[in-house]
Amino acid sequence: MTESKATRREWIGLAVIALPCMLYSMDLTVLNLAVPHLSADLKPTSAQLLWILDIYGFLVAGSLITMGTLGDRIGRRRLLLIGAAAFGVASVIAAFSNSAEMLIATRALLGVAGATLAPSTLSLIRNMFHDPQQRTFAIGVWVTSYSVGGAIGPLLGGVVLEYFWWGAVFLLGVPVMALLLIVGPKLLPEYRDPNAKPLDLLSAALSLAGVLLVIFGLKRIAEHGFGLVAAASVGAGVLIGVVFVRRQRRLEHPLIELQLFRSRTFSAALTIYMLATFAAFGAYVFIAQYLQLVLGLSPLEAGLWSLPSFFAFIAGSMIVPILARRFPAAQLIWAGLIVAAVGFAVLTQLDRANPLGIIVTGSVIYSLGVSPVVILATDIIVGSAPVERAGAASAISETSSELGGALGIAILGSIGTAVYRTRMTAAIPNGVPSDVGEVARGTLGGATAVAERLPDQVGAALLGTARDAFTQAFVATAAVNAVLILVTAIAATVMLRHAQHQARARESSAA
Repeated sequence: MTESKATRREWIGLAVIALPCMLYSMDLTVLNLAVPHLSADLKPTSAQLLWILDIYGFLVAGSLITMGTLGDRIGRRRLLLIGAAAFGVASVIAAFSNSAEMLIATRALLGVAGATLAPSTLSLIRNMFHDPQQRTFAIGVWVTSYSVGGAIGPLLGGVVLEYFWWGAVFLLGVPVMALLLIVGPKLLPEYRDPNAKPLDLLSAALSLAGVLLVIFGLKRIAEHGFGLVAAASVGAGVLIGVVFVRRQRRLEHPLIELQLFRSRTFSAALTIYMLATFAAFGAYVFIAQYLQLVLGLSPLEAGLWSLPSFFAFIAGSMIVPILARRFPAAQLIWAGLIVAAVGFAVLTQLDRANPLGIIVTGSVIYSLGVSPVVILATDIIVGSAPVERAGAASAISETSSELGGALGIAILGSIGTAVYRTRMTAAIPNGVPSDVGEVARGTLGGATAVAERLPDQVGAALLGTARDAFTQAFVATAAVNAVLILVTAIAATVMLRHAQHQARARESSAA
């Protein structure tokens, strides 16, 4: 029996769905450019500034599971529209915030509203596109919308800040959300689980607390290294996660159906997706620092040199659905991982001539390789779940991506920091005071700051040593990524073999 094909209405609906996804990604990056302006206006403390930047991502990650399951219960279109309305209102309030506390609160509300977008839109795609090939293409468009948002966010934000006040960056999304509220009810179908039961609020609170604590702890490890607060946060998050899982086993109507994880296909795709985001997010942090602190590029120049990797990912996202018509998903994922491993291997040559060319080449190659992994793993995760559980499956998929990214930043950041400190300890130049040397051994940013206060010759020697140490740290993490992705590629051939057998069975049934 063949699956029904999507009509023009579904394809127009897909374009509507892509808009809030692009906006969600823009909101993650555009605020970074506004930091100097809002700092001068609101005068936040250093701790408040960190919360202004981080609270959005924290609440998105922590709320995904609850929002995905809530969409299955109250209707995915309804949840999307509620989230869009809340996002628009919170954006206006954030734009006119007159204190740091007010901006933190509205950013938190934006995070909760933003958490409705990914699971709602992805689960709607599951309902709108029943044909596997069309669904793969639709998910490719969905993934591409996030990449486009990430690419144009800093550029568009820079243009807005050139002519308007810092709050205007939040108003960019208001027309998009207004358009979604107008056309969404007409173009997007509604779907909800007909047998849905009330939401278990305690489970929702446990999932939020567990994910928040783990993400917070991992981010703290990435910024400050291992410490008591970071370890306690991650440990508490894991403990709450164990309590959450045990509660789901006891409940008659759990927040998450643990039976989803019994599917080898679902679990394998989820693991591969998490490892891919682990490597990609971890590498991006080093690339951004290298471009600015080692090569001395401005933030705008660094952003422009990052665009080729975004465009490579977008191009890959468009090509993958075409290739998926001829090759099994397992083979494409394996090939993509091999290509990504080659890209990370190129980055290990960074200490040789033409470092900017190596950065661009390596990031373009690994972005091309990661694109089939993201699209096809997402397709497998959503497609292997029952239609009535598509919202929960979508939320689990996005949560694994958030956790993978946070783990990559924390673990690879810790490895890089260890290599950097070891190199700096062994090669600190003569004439550098001990207190200055201690700061320089901490981070490259610290070394750059203190080098400016030293005599020219000593400062230049310290800065050169720090840049070389950071380069070696970058090379070490790129090597770790290359090995990790290569091992993942080998494991994927085994883990997804079951998915390939299922695909052949479906083709035989359709024939």
